[in-house]
Amino acid sequence: MIKISIISPSVRKGRLSHRAALYFRNFILEKNIGDVEILDLAHYNFPLFDERLRRQENPTPAMIDFSDRIRKSDGVIIITPEYNGGYPASLKNAIDLLYSEWQKKPVAFVTVSDGNFGGTQSITALQFVFWKIGATSVPVSFLVPYVDKSFDADGVPADKQTMDKRAEAFVNELLWYIRAKKDAPE
Repeated sequence: MIKISIISPSVRKGRLSHRAALYFRNFILEKNIGDVEILDLAHYNFPLFDERLRRQENPTPAMIDFSDRIRKSDGVIIITPEYNGGYPASLKNAIDLLYSEWQKKPVAFVTVSDGNFGGTQSITALQFVFWKIGATSVPVSFLVPYVDKSFDADGVPADKQTMDKRAEAFVNELLWYIRAKKDAPE
C-alpha cells in the first residue's frame, strides 16, 4: 500500500493552512488511496537548524522520528501558507534537517492564502529548494485562495464536489510520480 505523508508546517496560533492538511488526509482515506499521516511541525518543535540530522551528535527523538517518517513515505504533500511571498521558516528548517531522505522523493505542493492568489509565490521557492536537494517536485500544484472560506476548522470543504474533483487530479499526479519512482531501475 502506498504511504503518503502530509507536512503541515505552520506553527502559528490560529493557523488556517492546517485545515487543508486535514482535508487531504480525509480525502486520501475516503478514496482508499493509501496510508496517510499528517506530520505537524507545530508538534515537532524542532530547534533552529544548525546542522543536518546525519551530522548531529545528539539529535532529538522528534528529529529521528521525522526522518524515519519521511524516509518511509512513498510521497509527500506539503501544505504551506504563503508568508510575504515565501513559505514558513519552520518548513525550511525541517527541509534542511534532512538530505538523503528527500532524494528522488516525489513531493507535491499545496499552497494557501487568505487572499485570491492562493500562495502562488511560495511554489517557485519550494520547487527550487527541493530541486537542489534531489527530490522530485511534482509539477502540478494545488492552490487554495481564501482558505478561511474554503475549509472549516475540521477540513471540511465549503464546496466538496469541486474541491474533490481538483484534489483527485492533484493526487493522481502525485501517484503517477510515486509509481514511476517504484518502477524505475535503481
